[in-house]
Amino acid sequence: MLNLKAGVALVAALAVLVACGGTEKAAETPAADGPRVLKLWYYEGADSAMGKAWTEAVKRFQATHPGVTVKFEEKAFEQIRQSAGMILNSDEVPDVMEYNKGNASAGLLSKQGLLTDLTPEVTERGWDKLLSPSIQTTARYDERGVMGAGKWYGVPNYAEYVMVYYNKDAFEKAGVKVPATFEEFTAALDTFAKAGTTPLAVGGAEYPAQQIFYQLALSKAQRPWVDAFQLYKGKVDFKGPEFKYAADTLADWVKKGYIGKDSAGIKAEDMGVSFIGGKYPIMVTGSWWYGRLASEIKDFEWGSFLWPGNTMSAGSSGNMWVVPENAKNKDLAYDFIDITMSKDIQNLLGNSGGIPVAADTAAITDGKSKELIENFNTLSTSDGLAFYPDWPAPGYYDVLVSGVQNIINGTKTSDQVLDEIAAPYEENLADLGN
Repeated sequence: MLNLKAGVALVAALAVLVACGGTEKAAETPAADGPRVLKLWYYEGADSAMGKAWTEAVKRFQATHPGVTVKFEEKAFEQIRQSAGMILNSDEVPDVMEYNKGNASAGLLSKQGLLTDLTPEVTERGWDKLLSPSIQTTARYDERGVMGAGKWYGVPNYAEYVMVYYNKDAFEKAGVKVPATFEEFTAALDTFAKAGTTPLAVGGAEYPAQQIFYQLALSKAQRPWVDAFQLYKGKVDFKGPEFKYAADTLADWVKKGYIGKDSAGIKAEDMGVSFIGGKYPIMVTGSWWYGRLASEIKDFEWGSFLWPGNTMSAGSSGNMWVVPENAKNKDLAYDFIDITMSKDIQNLLGNSGGIPVAADTAAITDGKSKELIENFNTLSTSDGLAFYPDWPAPGYYDVLVSGVQNIINGTKTSDQVLDEIAAPYEENLADLGN
């Protein structure tokens, strides 16, 4: 997705960096007129696991590429999400950039011819050998822009999933134990609400609220339903037990005070800051927040657990490195991607609170990072990754934001919202000939 998957913090500005080493691969490519430049965009926070790992990757690139300048431009998740198609169709493209995966994102751009087919590089450099089949799903797209098969248009170097973060001190003070079932989870929410505390930090203006909506739908779903919704392998009934339960329960949670009525206007960044500040005891969001919480939470103990009772959770590979078709220095982009897939960078990512895809597991020594990775492995080994709700159709992210905001605000009924999110989904199926 997400995430924001985190897209919730701008990356600290990096100065233009000048290289100071050399590799055989780089030396094979003759310099253009003047110094060569690798133009790099990504939107992970400097304190996130990915931000730390990629900052180190830039240093490694510098040390192995003489005469090459790395020009990093800080971007926001929303900025790239909203304008990628227009930018990549211009002469102002980066050489390599982080981009969201899924049919509505990377799939759409691949279908439009805006992304480079990376298949030859993936095979030559052995990236396909480092990525499990479930992680590869979001890197490959067919001619319709549908994920799961076809050519490689992206390379993920981390994984992610949605979980429940909690304030251990607040739980202890309220006499609440970590819930093992969904019933225990709602009982915990009720305990906080009745004590006058809104339990859930929620960002309804961006992705977090729709992910809660999806987690609720997944509590009633099985794998065939996910495959139908995400991969178009069957009919999706938006008034069926999955989405109907999600919409009704979300509305009920607002009425009961589990979710603040003002959360419809709150952005993901403000949601996270409020949890870090101890205002809310619970936050449902992705693993991309893990490293930042580890760095910034100073005043209380915190932990995380999988959404209780679900066999599946929103999750997948992380956002991907993509190379725009109009990129000027594709060979340098491939070299940079290769560095981010190296053991050292993968191990650093894992020990910084991320979920690496090619690390040496014995090298992950941080306790909280081990917990994070173990929970991810629980999902991935049991076929529990259900992708993200905004993936199936172009523009679907905004449709879901609006729909969930209407539920939180109480401006539309559950059935009205479900009709609204069904329409563009069905239109996309028609466009694909399904």
